[in-house]
Amino acid sequence: MAEPIRLAVLGAGSWGTALAALTARNGVATTLWGRDPAALAAMAASRCNARYLPGIELPDTLVYQADLAAAVQGADIVLLVVPSHAFAAMLDEVAPLLADHATLAWATKGFEPGTGRFLHELVAERLPEHPAAVITGPSFAREVAAGLPSAVTVHSEDAACAQRLAGLLHAPNLRAYTGGDMLGAELGGAMKNVLAVATGIADGMQLGLNARAGLITRGMNEMLRLGMAIGAKPETLIGLSGLGDLVLTCTGDLSRNRRLGLALGRGVAIDDAVREIGQVVESVLAADEVARLAAKHGGLDLPISAGVRAVLHGEVTPAEGLKALMARERKPEYPHGLFGNS
Repeated sequence: MAEPIRLAVLGAGSWGTALAALTARNGVATTLWGRDPAALAAMAASRCNARYLPGIELPDTLVYQADLAAAVQGADIVLLVVPSHAFAAMLDEVAPLLADHATLAWATKGFEPGTGRFLHELVAERLPEHPAAVITGPSFAREVAAGLPSAVTVHSEDAACAQRLAGLLHAPNLRAYTGGDMLGAELGGAMKNVLAVATGIADGMQLGLNARAGLITRGMNEMLRLGMAIGAKPETLIGLSGLGDLVLTCTGDLSRNRRLGLALGRGVAIDDAVREIGQVVESVLAADEVARLAAKHGGLDLPISAGVRAVLHGEVTPAEGLKALMARERKPEYPHGLFGNS
């Protein structure tokens, strides 16, 4: 009889806790690690993450561990669920602790700040001998933790690795699909955060549902054009990790990036808006990295993404950004084909 798979989830925020609860309910031997021993002790005692997932009961089989080495030791799969700006440092901490056979997976969305590199590139560089996979898709942590129907996708260059991890996640309330395009999966998961700020701003300014639909559609066009330029597969971007996550993040008020946009559209200063949200808002860093990628790949014109970046840096007001978008020249919807510079 095969030994049960041991999973270590690193990161006890909302998404890390939700994924750990999901796998524990699925019968996977799951350990949840976080940097705050007191918070973990409180979670173990109350079976609730009161800060990030209040009111949602966690399974009694979930193990909590404040010691990183103890959490990772002997784990078959180590799943990183930390903000993108902390991802590289977390990799460095984990690397010497991994078992030789361990798979390294992550459910972090974003780029390496300052370089624009994708997270799978960091993993391939630092842990080339370990199978690697990314979990992404339209999945608010609170809804997954509460058992509401959801779908995610697991991408890996190793098909068996993707299937194995998806098997641990798949449940009556969650469908886990698989794919082999880590580049496209990560682009969709990072870029949708920038575009969600745009739709949030429009809704905060009360510009109407037509404006929201237009921004989502043209934002999807920008994602596809950038994806094509860097070698991502279009089918990945029109799937769960791209279009699916884009629609969710642009329309659901559980999205931190949409809430940032809503606040900016109402005239709230960015520092006050981020402070009010109280959690990492990935779009603030992602907007810079999308601009860096666009410049690197032929100076792609991504007006919505560029406008969001300008607003986040205080270079223009939301109203000025909107005026600039609406003043762009009239043209065919796809003057150079689907992936042209429109």
